[in-house]
Amino acid sequence: MDEGEDVPKDFIKLKSEKLSVDEVSELVISPCCGALSLFIGTTRNNFEGKKVIRLEYEAYTSMAEMEIKKICRDVRQKWPSVKHIAMYHRLGVVPVTEASVIIAVSSPHRAESLEAVTHCINTLKAFVPIWKKEIYEDEYSWKENKECFWTNPEK
Repeated sequence: MDEGEDVPKDFIKLKSEKLSVDEVSELVISPCCGALSLFIGTTRNNFEGKKVIRLEYEAYTSMAEMEIKKICRDVRQKWPSVKHIAMYHRLGVVPVTEASVIIAVSSPHRAESLEAVTHCINTLKAFVPIWKKEIYEDEYSWKENKECFWTNPEK
């Protein structure tokens, strides 16, 4: 691939099917980049001593996609060398050990991609309208992100 053809791209997807780390990471590979950083958020089997059976996610899809596009623009302003960004989030039921979110960023050097991935997940949790319900053995609970600006007016 000619470097001129490798224009920066953003890949955003909210989907109910199982997420693939290989699929998402392949989207951001670039011949001019020596770093590809990933964040994979998975469903764990416990929370505060309770057994978690699964998670369920709901989203205001059009607004969530718009907010994720803003995150990508922000990354490009803060880290101009970032080449490609992929942000995938699963909706619906997510069993224990499966990925809820995968974020991949490529850049020429590791510092930019690592910082950008951290920024992406932290900003996604704070601003993107995606809601998580934890299903336990005998009950369930809608979870608030501590980072989320609309649940913490002091931020």
